[in-house]
Amino acid sequence: MKTLRIAAALAAGVLLAATQLTPAHATGRPSYQWELTPTGSESQFRGLAAVNKDVAWVAGSAGQVLLTTNGGKKWQNVSPAGAEALLFRDVEAFDARRAVVLAIGPGEDSRVYRTSDGGKSWTETFRNTEPTAFYDCFDFNDSRHGLALSDPVDGKFRIAGTSDGGKSWKVQSSAGMPAALPGEFAFAASGTCLVAGTGRTAWFATGGGDRPRVFRTVDGGRHWKVTDSPMASGAAAGIFTLAFRGPLYGVALGGDFEKPTEAVRAASVTYDGGRSWRLIPAAQAPKGYRSGSAFVPGTLATVVAVGPSGSDVSLDGGHHWKQFSDANLDSVECGGHGRQAGCWGSGAKGVVGRLTLSR
Repeated sequence: MKTLRIAAALAAGVLLAATQLTPAHATGRPSYQWELTPTGSESQFRGLAAVNKDVAWVAGSAGQVLLTTNGGKKWQNVSPAGAEALLFRDVEAFDARRAVVLAIGPGEDSRVYRTSDGGKSWTETFRNTEPTAFYDCFDFNDSRHGLALSDPVDGKFRIAGTSDGGKSWKVQSSAGMPAALPGEFAFAASGTCLVAGTGRTAWFATGGGDRPRVFRTVDGGRHWKVTDSPMASGAAAGIFTLAFRGPLYGVALGGDFEKPTEAVRAASVTYDGGRSWRLIPAAQAPKGYRSGSAFVPGTLATVVAVGPSGSDVSLDGGHHWKQFSDANLDSVECGGHGRQAGCWGSGAKGVVGRLTLSR
């Protein structure tokens, strides 16, 4: 009943909660900004894992993986040896010692590495052997169960799963996967083209075809149902990022990455777990293409979105968006609880920042 009441309030556009990232703003609207934390790198970091306000991992071009354990004051280069030619596009971390990174690309360029000692050593736990597969993103339901998404192979999206925290992966049967549309694919833009929920629930989003779609599973990827989205699609357009708060309500954002300052039918929300989607009018949506999004911990309705032309915040579950920064970022992730909660953003030329608030 509580979840249903929350969904109903979001549908009415009601502000449900303010953030708890900082202790001092009892009244008034919060003012958001990015506090940049120099990394010393020139890589583009599309992979980002926020453990809490102090611990974060980033992964990007030139096979680079960085780790901070002190809120970005210092970044450690913990890149896997011999990975300089790889493009890391996603990283999922459980704490300051355990992390899993995904390299993208056709065929054997799609790989997964895992560390359990804070990046001192890495083990390659998956290498794609299907020449036509291209893995885009992955996510974990918990510390053991996770799914990785590949663009279609033989007309269907491909899923690899793990049940041991990324130590091993198995390509799943495509029998329960609906057929892909002509030209349909997923975007390896921020690690949020696939997001995992509680239990064995997960969603992934697409573009490239004549319409974008959202796929949903409740059994760990064995069976999927798909829903058409009212958002725009095209050769470089569609849904780039999903964010969910609980099993029922979430947001989808995107646009056309070749037109970063334009946003036509580029935002939508769901109140029924992705079974249907409501388009957000252009006047209320972000004003540019957005590649990453995340709900802020300690809130029910605050969402942050990022893209190359700026960052936006919604205080009402994705109904109304306001730009608060023009920073060029690709990804945003939040993690932790209570006073340890924190949100991080990352992007080109080694840029990483923490989200901060003021009254």
